[in-house]
Amino acid sequence: MKFSEIPGQKEIIRRLINSVKSERVSHAQLFVGPDGCGSLALALAYGQFVSCENRSQSDSCGICKSCIKYEKMIHPDLHFVFPVIKDKKTNEPVSDTYIEQWREFVRQAPYFGLNKWLDSIEVGNAQGLIFASEASEILKKLSLKSFESDFKVMIIWLPEKMHLSTANKLLKLIEEPPEKTLFLLVSEEPDKVVPTILSRCQLVKIPSFRTEDISAYLTERFRIHKAKADDISRVSNGNINRAIELCENEDSSLLNLDRFKNLMRFAWKRDIVSIISWSEEMAVIGREPQKSFLSFSLRLLRENLMLTLDQMKNRLVFMTGEEAEFSSKFHPFINQENIYSITDELNKAYAHIEANGNAKIIFLDFGLKITRFITP
Repeated sequence: MKFSEIPGQKEIIRRLINSVKSERVSHAQLFVGPDGCGSLALALAYGQFVSCENRSQSDSCGICKSCIKYEKMIHPDLHFVFPVIKDKKTNEPVSDTYIEQWREFVRQAPYFGLNKWLDSIEVGNAQGLIFASEASEILKKLSLKSFESDFKVMIIWLPEKMHLSTANKLLKLIEEPPEKTLFLLVSEEPDKVVPTILSRCQLVKIPSFRTEDISAYLTERFRIHKAKADDISRVSNGNINRAIELCENEDSSLLNLDRFKNLMRFAWKRDIVSIISWSEEMAVIGREPQKSFLSFSLRLLRENLMLTLDQMKNRLVFMTGEEAEFSSKFHPFINQENIYSITDELNKAYAHIEANGNAKIIFLDFGLKITRFITP
Protein backbone atom coordinates (compact mmCIF):
# COMPACT_ATOMS: atom_id res chain seq x y z
CA MET A 1 0.00 0.00 0.00
CA LYS A 2 1.28 3.45 -0.91
CA PHE A 3 0.96 6.50 1.32
CA SER A 4 -0.90 8.26 -1.49
CA GLU A 5 -3.72 5.71 -1.20
CA ILE A 6 -4.47 6.78 2.37
CA PRO A 7 -7.04 9.59 2.61
CA GLY A 8 -5.53 12.30 4.75
CA GLN A 9 -3.12 11.82 7.69
CA LYS A 10 -0.56 13.93 5.83
CA GLU A 11 1.32 15.11 8.92
CA ILE A 12 1.84 11.56 10.25
CA ILE A 13 2.91 10.40 6.79
CA ARG A 14 5.43 13.25 6.57
CA ARG A 15 6.94 12.27 9.91
CA LEU A 16 7.20 8.61 8.93
CA ILE A 17 8.88 9.49 5.64
CA ASN A 18 11.34 11.81 7.37
CA SER A 19 12.34 9.05 9.81
CA VAL A 20 13.41 6.90 6.84
CA LYS A 21 15.18 9.75 5.04
CA SER A 22 17.16 10.66 8.14
CA GLU A 23 17.87 6.96 8.83
CA ARG A 24 16.28 7.20 12.26
CA VAL A 25 13.89 4.27 11.99
CA SER A 26 13.14 2.97 15.48
CA HIS A 27 13.24 -0.83 15.59
CA ALA A 28 9.96 -1.05 17.56
CA GLN A 29 7.12 1.38 16.97
CA LEU A 30 3.61 1.36 18.39
CA PHE A 31 1.00 3.00 16.17
CA VAL A 32 -1.79 4.16 18.49
CA GLY A 33 -4.99 6.00 17.78
CA PRO A 34 -8.76 5.79 18.10
CA ASP A 35 -10.80 3.19 16.28
CA GLY A 36 -10.93 3.93 12.55
CA CYS A 37 -7.86 6.19 12.36
CA GLY A 38 -6.21 4.09 9.62
CA SER A 39 -3.30 2.89 11.76
CA LEU A 40 -3.01 -0.49 10.03
CA ALA A 41 -3.00 1.14 6.59
CA LEU A 42 -0.23 3.49 7.75
CA ALA A 43 1.83 0.57 9.06
CA LEU A 44 1.44 -1.28 5.75
CA ALA A 45 2.42 1.79 3.73
CA TYR A 46 5.36 2.49 6.04
CA GLY A 47 6.65 -1.07 5.71
CA GLN A 48 6.36 -0.85 1.93
CA PHE A 49 8.15 2.52 1.88
CA VAL A 50 11.01 1.20 4.01
CA SER A 51 11.44 -1.84 1.73
CA CYS A 52 10.91 -0.08 -1.62
CA GLU A 53 13.83 -0.45 -4.04
CA ASN A 54 13.16 2.85 -5.83
CA ARG A 55 11.27 5.10 -3.45
CA SER A 56 10.73 8.77 -4.20
CA GLN A 57 10.95 11.65 -1.74
CA SER A 58 7.29 11.23 -0.80
CA ASP A 59 6.22 7.62 -1.42
CA SER A 60 7.15 4.12 -2.47
CA CYS A 61 7.33 3.57 -6.21
CA GLY A 62 4.60 0.92 -6.39
CA ILE A 63 6.20 -0.88 -9.34
CA CYS A 64 9.45 -2.40 -8.10
CA LYS A 65 9.69 -6.07 -7.17
CA SER A 66 9.38 -5.30 -3.48
CA CYS A 67 6.33 -3.04 -3.87
CA ILE A 68 4.48 -5.56 -6.03
CA LYS A 69 4.98 -8.24 -3.38
CA TYR A 70 3.96 -5.83 -0.63
CA GLU A 71 0.76 -4.98 -2.50
CA LYS A 72 -0.07 -8.69 -2.55
CA MET A 73 1.28 -9.06 1.01
CA ILE A 74 3.44 -12.00 -0.02
CA HIS A 75 6.85 -10.38 0.48
CA PRO A 76 9.12 -12.94 2.20
CA ASP A 77 10.37 -10.30 4.65
CA LEU A 78 6.88 -9.10 5.62
CA HIS A 79 5.29 -10.98 8.52
CA PHE A 80 1.94 -10.58 10.27
CA VAL A 81 0.57 -11.37 13.70
CA PHE A 82 -3.12 -10.81 14.40
CA PRO A 83 -5.91 -12.19 16.62
CA VAL A 84 -7.15 -15.65 15.64
CA ILE A 85 -9.48 -18.21 17.19
CA LYS A 86 -9.05 -21.62 18.74
CA ASP A 87 -11.22 -24.32 17.20
CA LYS A 88 -11.36 -28.12 17.19
CA LYS A 89 -8.82 -28.40 14.39
CA THR A 90 -6.29 -25.92 15.75
CA ASN A 91 -5.49 -26.40 19.43
CA GLU A 92 -2.43 -24.17 19.07
CA PRO A 93 -3.59 -21.53 16.56
CA VAL A 94 -1.16 -19.08 14.97
CA SER A 95 -1.67 -16.27 12.50
CA ASP A 96 -0.25 -18.29 9.60
CA THR A 97 -3.24 -20.65 9.91
CA TYR A 98 -5.40 -17.80 8.60
CA ILE A 99 -2.83 -15.96 6.49
CA GLU A 100 -4.61 -16.50 3.15
CA GLN A 101 -7.91 -15.17 4.54
CA TRP A 102 -6.03 -12.28 6.12
CA ARG A 103 -4.30 -11.28 2.89
CA GLU A 104 -7.53 -11.36 0.92
CA PHE A 105 -9.42 -9.49 3.63
CA VAL A 106 -6.85 -6.69 4.03
CA ARG A 107 -6.41 -6.28 0.27
CA GLN A 108 -10.09 -5.41 -0.05
CA ALA A 109 -9.55 -2.40 2.25
CA PRO A 110 -7.24 -2.04 5.27
CA TYR A 111 -9.89 -0.16 7.25
CA PHE A 112 -11.74 -2.46 9.65
CA GLY A 113 -12.12 -3.39 13.29
CA LEU A 114 -11.69 -6.65 15.14
CA ASN A 115 -15.36 -7.62 14.86
CA LYS A 116 -15.33 -7.36 11.08
CA TRP A 117 -12.18 -9.48 10.79
CA LEU A 118 -13.54 -12.17 13.10
CA ASP A 119 -16.86 -12.21 11.28
CA SER A 120 -14.98 -12.93 8.05
CA ILE A 121 -13.55 -16.14 9.52
CA GLU A 122 -16.88 -17.10 11.12
CA VAL A 123 -15.84 -17.27 14.75
CA GLY A 124 -19.25 -17.91 16.29
CA ASN A 125 -18.89 -17.48 20.07
CA ALA A 126 -15.08 -17.61 20.01
CA GLN A 127 -13.03 -14.51 20.74
CA GLY A 128 -9.96 -13.43 18.84
CA LEU A 129 -6.65 -13.62 20.68
CA ILE A 130 -2.93 -13.80 19.97
CA PHE A 131 -2.13 -17.11 21.64
CA ALA A 132 1.04 -18.26 23.38
CA SER A 133 1.95 -20.50 20.44
CA GLU A 134 2.52 -17.37 18.32
CA ALA A 135 5.69 -16.47 20.21
CA SER A 136 7.72 -19.40 18.90
CA GLU A 137 6.57 -18.62 15.34
CA ILE A 138 7.75 -15.03 15.68
CA LEU A 139 11.09 -16.11 17.10
CA LYS A 140 11.58 -18.62 14.29
CA LYS A 141 10.77 -16.14 11.52
CA LEU A 142 12.95 -13.35 12.84
CA SER A 143 15.92 -15.59 13.56
CA LEU A 144 16.38 -15.98 9.80
CA LYS A 145 18.23 -13.45 7.68
CA SER A 146 16.18 -11.23 5.41
CA PHE A 147 15.52 -12.70 1.97
CA GLU A 148 15.23 -9.66 -0.29
CA SER A 149 14.91 -6.39 1.63
CA ASP A 150 17.20 -4.64 4.05
CA PHE A 151 14.52 -4.88 6.73
CA LYS A 152 12.42 -7.73 8.07
CA VAL A 153 9.06 -6.14 8.97
CA MET A 154 6.81 -7.69 11.61
CA ILE A 155 3.35 -6.08 11.83
CA ILE A 156 1.49 -7.03 15.01
CA TRP A 157 -2.15 -5.94 14.79
CA LEU A 158 -3.87 -5.40 18.17
CA PRO A 159 -1.08 -6.37 20.60
CA GLU A 160 -3.59 -5.75 23.41
CA LYS A 161 -5.07 -9.14 22.44
CA MET A 162 -1.74 -10.84 23.07
CA HIS A 163 -1.55 -13.63 25.64
CA LEU A 164 0.66 -12.63 28.57
CA SER A 165 3.04 -15.54 28.00
CA THR A 166 3.46 -14.46 24.36
CA ALA A 167 4.30 -10.92 25.44
CA ASN A 168 6.83 -12.15 27.99
CA LYS A 169 8.60 -14.29 25.40
CA LEU A 170 8.85 -11.33 23.02
CA LEU A 171 10.29 -8.85 25.51
CA LYS A 172 13.91 -9.77 24.90
CA LEU A 173 13.39 -9.88 21.13
CA ILE A 174 11.81 -6.43 21.02
CA GLU A 175 14.46 -4.98 23.33
CA GLU A 176 17.37 -6.49 21.40
CA PRO A 177 16.05 -7.46 17.96
CA PRO A 178 18.08 -9.06 15.19
CA GLU A 179 19.77 -6.54 12.93
CA LYS A 180 17.51 -4.73 10.45
CA THR A 181 14.29 -5.93 12.10
CA LEU A 182 11.33 -3.56 12.32
CA PHE A 183 8.44 -4.20 14.70
CA LEU A 184 5.27 -2.25 13.87
CA LEU A 185 2.62 -2.75 16.55
CA VAL A 186 -0.83 -1.38 15.76
CA SER A 187 -3.07 -0.78 18.77
CA GLU A 188 -6.51 0.72 19.40
CA GLU A 189 -6.28 0.33 23.20
CA PRO A 190 -2.67 0.99 24.25
CA ASP A 191 -3.69 1.00 27.92
CA LYS A 192 -4.32 -2.74 27.57
CA VAL A 193 -0.93 -3.50 26.03
CA VAL A 194 1.46 -5.23 28.45
CA PRO A 195 3.39 -2.32 30.07
CA THR A 196 6.78 -3.95 29.50
CA ILE A 197 6.03 -4.16 25.76
CA LEU A 198 4.70 -0.59 25.75
CA SER A 199 7.84 0.77 27.37
CA ARG A 200 10.05 -0.75 24.66
CA CYS A 201 8.25 0.89 21.73
CA GLN A 202 8.37 4.35 20.24
CA LEU A 203 4.83 5.77 20.23
CA VAL A 204 3.38 7.05 16.96
CA LYS A 205 0.15 8.85 17.85
CA ILE A 206 -2.38 8.94 15.04
CA PRO A 207 -5.39 11.28 15.11
CA SER A 208 -8.85 10.61 13.70
CA PHE A 209 -9.48 11.34 10.02
CA ARG A 210 -10.84 14.69 8.94
CA THR A 211 -14.46 14.52 7.78
CA GLU A 212 -13.60 15.91 4.35
CA ASP A 213 -11.00 13.18 3.82
CA ILE A 214 -13.50 10.45 4.72
CA SER A 215 -16.10 12.00 2.45
CA ALA A 216 -13.70 12.05 -0.51
CA TYR A 217 -12.76 8.41 0.15
CA LEU A 218 -16.41 7.28 0.31
CA THR A 219 -17.32 9.17 -2.85
CA GLU A 220 -14.49 7.52 -4.78
CA ARG A 221 -14.80 4.00 -3.40
CA PHE A 222 -18.58 3.57 -3.18
CA ARG A 223 -19.55 5.92 -6.02
CA ILE A 224 -22.15 7.62 -3.83
CA HIS A 225 -23.42 11.17 -4.10
CA LYS A 226 -21.24 13.73 -2.35
CA ALA A 227 -24.10 14.93 -0.16
CA LYS A 228 -24.61 11.42 1.22
CA ALA A 229 -20.86 10.95 1.66
CA ASP A 230 -20.70 14.25 3.58
CA ASP A 231 -23.54 13.14 5.84
CA ILE A 232 -21.97 9.77 6.57
CA SER A 233 -18.53 11.27 7.21
CA ARG A 234 -20.03 13.77 9.65
CA VAL A 235 -21.87 11.02 11.54
CA SER A 236 -18.76 8.81 11.64
CA ASN A 237 -16.91 11.58 13.53
CA GLY A 238 -13.47 10.80 12.10
CA ASN A 239 -13.87 7.00 12.25
CA ILE A 240 -13.34 5.63 8.75
CA ASN A 241 -14.29 2.11 9.89
CA ARG A 242 -17.70 3.31 10.97
CA ALA A 243 -18.14 5.31 7.77
CA ILE A 244 -17.42 2.22 5.66
CA GLU A 245 -19.75 0.13 7.82
CA LEU A 246 -22.56 2.64 7.31
CA CYS A 247 -22.03 2.41 3.55
CA GLU A 248 -21.65 -1.36 3.37
CA ASN A 249 -24.00 -2.64 6.01
CA GLU A 250 -26.80 -0.38 7.07
CA ASP A 251 -28.75 -3.44 8.28
CA SER A 252 -26.28 -4.14 11.12
CA SER A 253 -26.61 -0.64 12.57
CA LEU A 254 -30.37 -0.74 12.20
CA LEU A 255 -30.48 -4.11 13.97
CA ASN A 256 -28.47 -2.77 16.91
CA LEU A 257 -30.73 0.29 17.01
CA ASP A 258 -33.79 -1.97 17.10
CA ARG A 259 -32.32 -4.02 19.97
CA PHE A 260 -31.51 -0.82 21.87
CA LYS A 261 -35.01 0.61 21.32
CA ASN A 262 -36.63 -2.62 22.52
CA LEU A 263 -34.55 -2.73 25.69
CA MET A 264 -35.28 0.89 26.57
CA ARG A 265 -38.98 0.42 25.89
CA PHE A 266 -39.14 -2.67 28.11
CA ALA A 267 -37.15 -0.92 30.83
CA TRP A 268 -39.43 2.11 30.78
CA LYS A 269 -42.55 -0.11 31.00
CA ARG A 270 -40.95 -2.34 33.70
CA ASP A 271 -41.82 -5.29 31.46
CA ILE A 272 -39.71 -7.99 33.12
CA VAL A 273 -41.08 -10.84 30.98
CA SER A 274 -40.06 -9.03 27.79
CA ILE A 275 -36.61 -8.23 29.24
CA ILE A 276 -36.12 -11.95 29.92
CA SER A 277 -37.06 -12.76 26.30
CA TRP A 278 -34.77 -9.96 25.06
CA SER A 279 -31.83 -11.34 27.06
CA GLU A 280 -32.43 -14.82 25.62
CA GLU A 281 -32.36 -13.41 22.08
CA MET A 282 -29.15 -11.51 22.80
CA ALA A 283 -27.53 -14.63 24.28
CA VAL A 284 -27.57 -16.56 20.99
CA ILE A 285 -26.18 -13.96 18.54
CA GLY A 286 -22.49 -14.62 19.32
CA ARG A 287 -19.96 -12.79 21.46
CA GLU A 288 -18.60 -10.41 18.85
CA PRO A 289 -22.09 -9.18 17.83
CA GLN A 290 -22.89 -8.86 21.54
CA LYS A 291 -19.84 -6.66 22.07
CA SER A 292 -20.76 -4.71 18.95
CA PHE A 293 -24.22 -4.02 20.40
CA LEU A 294 -22.79 -2.84 23.71
CA SER A 295 -20.33 -0.51 21.93
CA PHE A 296 -23.19 0.81 19.79
CA SER A 297 -25.27 1.45 22.92
CA LEU A 298 -22.46 3.40 24.56
CA ARG A 299 -22.14 5.61 21.50
CA LEU A 300 -25.88 6.20 21.20
CA LEU A 301 -26.14 7.10 24.88
CA ARG A 302 -23.40 9.66 24.39
CA GLU A 303 -25.29 11.26 21.50
CA ASN A 304 -28.53 11.36 23.49
CA LEU A 305 -26.78 13.04 26.40
CA MET A 306 -25.46 15.66 23.99
CA LEU A 307 -29.02 16.25 22.79
CA THR A 308 -30.22 16.61 26.39
CA LEU A 309 -27.45 19.13 27.00
CA ASP A 310 -28.53 21.03 23.87
CA GLN A 311 -25.25 20.47 22.05
CA MET A 312 -26.80 20.19 18.59
CA LYS A 313 -26.08 23.87 18.03
CA ASN A 314 -22.38 23.21 18.75
CA ARG A 315 -22.30 20.35 16.24
CA LEU A 316 -21.39 17.78 18.88
CA VAL A 317 -24.12 15.29 17.95
CA PHE A 318 -23.30 12.54 15.43
CA MET A 319 -26.20 10.28 14.42
CA THR A 320 -27.76 8.75 11.34
CA GLY A 321 -31.29 9.66 10.30
CA GLU A 322 -32.91 6.66 12.00
CA GLU A 323 -30.92 7.22 15.19
CA ALA A 324 -31.80 10.92 15.21
CA GLU A 325 -35.50 10.18 14.70
CA PHE A 326 -35.56 7.79 17.68
CA SER A 327 -33.40 10.05 19.85
CA SER A 328 -35.58 13.10 19.27
CA LYS A 329 -38.12 11.52 21.62
CA PHE A 330 -35.81 9.35 23.73
CA HIS A 331 -33.08 11.82 24.75
CA PRO A 332 -35.00 13.39 27.70
CA PHE A 333 -34.63 10.05 29.50
CA ILE A 334 -30.82 10.35 29.39
CA ASN A 335 -29.35 13.00 31.64
CA GLN A 336 -26.51 13.76 34.02
CA GLU A 337 -28.32 11.94 36.82
CA ASN A 338 -28.33 8.49 35.15
CA ILE A 339 -25.71 8.54 32.39
CA TYR A 340 -22.84 7.46 34.65
CA SER A 341 -24.79 4.55 36.11
CA ILE A 342 -25.95 3.29 32.70
CA THR A 343 -22.53 3.55 31.07
CA ASP A 344 -20.97 1.82 34.07
CA GLU A 345 -23.36 -1.12 33.64
CA LEU A 346 -22.65 -1.22 29.89
CA ASN A 347 -18.90 -1.31 30.50
CA LYS A 348 -19.33 -4.07 33.08
CA ALA A 349 -21.46 -6.11 30.67
CA TYR A 350 -18.83 -5.66 27.94
CA ALA A 351 -16.04 -6.81 30.27
CA HIS A 352 -18.05 -9.85 31.38
CA ILE A 353 -18.85 -10.83 27.78
CA GLU A 354 -15.18 -10.43 26.86
CA ALA A 355 -14.30 -12.71 29.78
CA ASN A 356 -16.60 -15.42 28.35
CA GLY A 357 -19.28 -15.01 31.00
CA ASN A 358 -22.75 -16.51 30.59
CA ALA A 359 -24.33 -14.15 28.06
CA LYS A 360 -27.92 -14.85 29.10
CA ILE A 361 -27.21 -14.00 32.74
CA ILE A 362 -25.14 -10.95 31.78
CA PHE A 363 -27.82 -9.43 29.53
CA LEU A 364 -30.64 -10.28 31.93
CA ASP A 365 -28.78 -8.64 34.79
CA PHE A 366 -27.99 -5.63 32.60
CA GLY A 367 -31.61 -5.31 31.43
CA LEU A 368 -33.01 -5.50 34.95
CA LYS A 369 -30.60 -2.85 36.20
CA ILE A 370 -31.55 -0.50 33.36
CA THR A 371 -35.14 -0.46 34.68
CA ARG A 372 -33.82 1.41 37.75
CA PHE A 373 -32.32 4.19 35.63
CA ILE A 374 -34.94 4.76 32.89
CA THR A 375 -37.75 6.38 34.81
CA PRO A 376 -41.24 7.10 33.38
